[in-house]
Amino acid sequence: MLPARKKMSQKNNLNLLKIKRAFLFIFCLSFFLVPSQNWYSVVQANALPPLIQEINIDLPKIAFYPVNLEKEPLPFLTARSFVVVDKDSFALMAGRNENLRVLPASTVKVMTALVALDNYHLDDILTVGELEDNGQDIKLLPGEKMTFKNLLYGLLVASGNDVALVLAQNYPGGMLTFVKAMNQKAEDLNLTHTYFANPTGLDSDPQGNLLTDLSYTSALDLARLAAYALKNQLLLEIFSTRSVTITDVEGKIKHKLENINELLNYFPGMKGVKTGFTQEAGECLVGYTEQDNRGIITVVLGSDDRFGETVKLTNWVFENFRWTNLTPSIENQPLGQNQ
Repeated sequence: MLPARKKMSQKNNLNLLKIKRAFLFIFCLSFFLVPSQNWYSVVQANALPPLIQEINIDLPKIAFYPVNLEKEPLPFLTARSFVVVDKDSFALMAGRNENLRVLPASTVKVMTALVALDNYHLDDILTVGELEDNGQDIKLLPGEKMTFKNLLYGLLVASGNDVALVLAQNYPGGMLTFVKAMNQKAEDLNLTHTYFANPTGLDSDPQGNLLTDLSYTSALDLARLAAYALKNQLLLEIFSTRSVTITDVEGKIKHKLENINELLNYFPGMKGVKTGFTQEAGECLVGYTEQDNRGIITVVLGSDDRFGETVKLTNWVFENFRWTNLTPSIENQPLGQNQ
């Protein structure tokens, strides 16, 4: 009898447990199925402001891009390589052998000026050391003291090789460190087809022997370099200076400078940038011209007539190209039309 009663009691307990579980399940389910306003069924949540961080950035200006509407053929040029680029958008408008590595002659002095500007203040006084005959110069005298600003005019207006050497000799670390800084800046500006061996651009010694270490660059790299240099208002002023007289710090020694860029005297809108010539490099000219509120950079390397061919290129550009805003806009599109 006892085992039977014990077995019956266990069965009853099991049934009671099942009933409790069923009741609990139904009770919990009622919270999801039966609408109510009790503490269990109402979730209270407060909206939080979105996590937004304000960033102050200057959006790029909308550039107007040059478009060749007339399609007139390029004029004949003797230049070994050349490019024309729009100053603001740096759009390539024309070119030949634009990445060809060639001898740059004195066009390297644009980089010489930029490296010097990174180190000297305009009112710094530099002393002229012993200088050998290095071709084109402004006749600096040993021991002469001159401000850096005046030396910049001598470097870029009259293309003085002696000035370039003075800037390099007074540089911390001397000539080798200066040239190293020129190549580092070329790398920083992504001038991938450029190398500088000296601050003058000379490719031969005073006896006319070709140097073993030669500078080289390309037309497109020089256009990039000019675009960067033209952002400096002082350099733009110097590039466009036709003539000027500079003196030593005491005002006793005078140097009258005439710009080698003849186009500054007669070609409308011409504002620089730098000439260059050696027997090996040929005639070179990095030009910058503004007409009708548009600026273009021209680079002519290894030419038989750098001034005449720069005029031809510049006239061709302004006769054929128009500057257009190519930014897409929905304002002038018919409704329902997709492009």
